[in-house]
Amino acid sequence: MKGIKIFSPATVANLACGFDVIGLALDFPKDEIFLYKSNNPGIRIRKIHGTSLPNDPKKNVAFVALQFFLKKYQQEKEKKIGFEIELIKNIHPGSGIGSSAASAAGVVYGANVLLGYPFNTMQLIRFAMEGERIASGTAHADNVAPAIMGGLTLVRSYQPLDITKLHVPNELWISIIHPQIEIKTSDAREILKQKILMTDAIRQWGNIGALVAGLYQENYRLISRSLEDFIVEPIRAILIPAFYELKIRCKEIGALGGGISGSGPSVFMLSKGNHTAKKVTEMMNRVYSTLQIDYKTYTSSINQKGVKWSKIL
Repeated sequence: MKGIKIFSPATVANLACGFDVIGLALDFPKDEIFLYKSNNPGIRIRKIHGTSLPNDPKKNVAFVALQFFLKKYQQEKEKKIGFEIELIKNIHPGSGIGSSAASAAGVVYGANVLLGYPFNTMQLIRFAMEGERIASGTAHADNVAPAIMGGLTLVRSYQPLDITKLHVPNELWISIIHPQIEIKTSDAREILKQKILMTDAIRQWGNIGALVAGLYQENYRLISRSLEDFIVEPIRAILIPAFYELKIRCKEIGALGGGISGSGPSVFMLSKGNHTAKKVTEMMNRVYSTLQIDYKTYTSSINQKGVKWSKIL
């Protein structure tokens, strides 16, 4: 194969209590990427559709992630090859649902396919994390891991990198609202406290453990009780209009709970079943229809497979 089409999913990171360690992949929206092998060494971005991204390759997450991939490949195989990329961005940058992760994860996954799978999953995640470093200043894995692995993932450790997939209950659905305001991940990180109270940390650890238990037991009530963030949400919530009204109104009609997706501004709510998730999305629309802010909403099942690809005919 000389070229493939890649579908790379949006992701929700943190999942309330799991800051920088828990994330999940969505079935919708997703980016589309055309990736081609080239006889000319290096990487060339042919075109980017749907949004404006940096012209400087060193500031483009797809370029940087693929550059790390290519450097490692050429060191091990002693072969000089190149790639050409065309991006169709359906996930808006700065949305908080893993736009940069979709680009980074998609290109390294696709390159691995085109070259006959020289790298394992953890290596691909490491390459994609370098793209995330460009986007946010931190090489975090809670978006790129579910994008590549699919489903729900838990980062047990960064040194060494240790990531595991978690069980996804059959009826787990998600609703998302993306207010059309910009919150840069790097800025959202700067406002976080460097020290936290022991009492808050204990409550947070309890929720993470209970969330994992609730997922495996398919205990939706336990999942609901676990979706509380005592550390990050209270600080970042002030950046998102009507955040607490969204949470209250959505839980009143049956949502399990939710919070800020990644660094925001998107807000997610989990539900049991498609029917409830659609009602929750409608409520999100109702709350924001009274505000003078443009927004988008999504209703999605959980993407269990992560990045997918097909041949270019």
